[in-house]
Amino acid sequence: MYDQLFKVPAVVARYRAGPYAESREQFLKKARADGYSPLTLERMAWALLVVAEIVRDAGGSITSKRLRGALLRQVKSKRQGHSPSQNTIKLILQSGEPWLRSMGALAAKPERPQRFATELFAYKEYMCVERGLSPATITSCDEAIRWFCSSLPPQVRSLGAVTISHVDAFLKTQACRGWSRRSLRSLGGRLRSFFRYAACRGWCRSHLAPSIELPHLYALEDVPRAPSIEQIGRLLEDTASSHDPVNIRDHAILSLLINYGLRRGEVARLTLDDLDWAAEMIHITRPKMRRTQRYPMSVPVGEAILRYLRRARPRSPHRALFLTIQAPIRPLSGPSITYAVRTLLTKQGVELTWRGAHCLRHACAGQLLDAGFTLKQIADHLGHRSMDTTRIYTKIDLRGLRQVAEFDLGALL
Repeated sequence: MYDQLFKVPAVVARYRAGPYAESREQFLKKARADGYSPLTLERMAWALLVVAEIVRDAGGSITSKRLRGALLRQVKSKRQGHSPSQNTIKLILQSGEPWLRSMGALAAKPERPQRFATELFAYKEYMCVERGLSPATITSCDEAIRWFCSSLPPQVRSLGAVTISHVDAFLKTQACRGWSRRSLRSLGGRLRSFFRYAACRGWCRSHLAPSIELPHLYALEDVPRAPSIEQIGRLLEDTASSHDPVNIRDHAILSLLINYGLRRGEVARLTLDDLDWAAEMIHITRPKMRRTQRYPMSVPVGEAILRYLRRARPRSPHRALFLTIQAPIRPLSGPSITYAVRTLLTKQGVELTWRGAHCLRHACAGQLLDAGFTLKQIADHLGHRSMDTTRIYTKIDLRGLRQVAEFDLGALL
């Protein structure tokens, strides 16, 4: 590996003679398989050698804090008293810490014991085994409850000592931080479910959960906001005409979001096996519906995906359809898709409160409504479990509202 990166025999010998040479070489081989460039691999090899010398002197194991301090001293001494830049330290740590972690030489930082860890673990098992909630829902609920437990005063040492004033203070704090009524209602509902379970287990007072007041939400109070057809057209046109691999990938993602109204997680979960080219079908996994839907592959979407597969998708053993373009090559996450869409919408000058993948889902629903599709057909296309979710789009049915406004009631009076 080293003789492929460096041409000078003395340099190759120095890297091979350094501590943990075999482990460092294996790590570099994996990095090359992940798509890192030769120049980046050279920098990583240097960083690993610096870290290896520090770990050897430390006895084979070191914490992140001690590693940073040792790097400051070692690099400063080699530069004759000049302090290393933050970029240099960051470069060394970005390569050194994953390598140390891979061979078990990075000592874990002692964690503070989580308050009510036993109760939280039991509730997490309850959500998974008995209620059958999705992993994403379980993670968000567990995170919300941990936030609340961390906000409790030190003198509260059991769930039985938690009062409604503690819950109100926590929700008020989140409201002062800018949380919307909808978010606060969701947060309060998760706390209410937890304390209802805790009361059944005898951990807290039975009246605590019913006492949690949630912000009132009005039915269909929101109006879906989405880019206009002209803005979407410019968005697709700009990414389609670009030869940049990132834009080619993003064009395929936009085509799926706009044509099928998919959620960002559904796009992120797409694999190469979900594309049936022979039958010209796409298989979409709907986690909320707990089943897979089949969609005919439209010509624009099929061409966009083929262009991405031929020109932009990196070679990788991953079966996920959308991957990162730069190393390390890995499947694209849902938040990354939202960030990509938000960046493109911002460049187009689209002014919306929420600029992300979900506003394109609203745009898809609006186009279907304008085309004369029924709410049932739109609900099936978007994968809604309940028609109540789809009824919100009746507020943007301008053609239908205009017909109601122009209806002559004179004959009925």
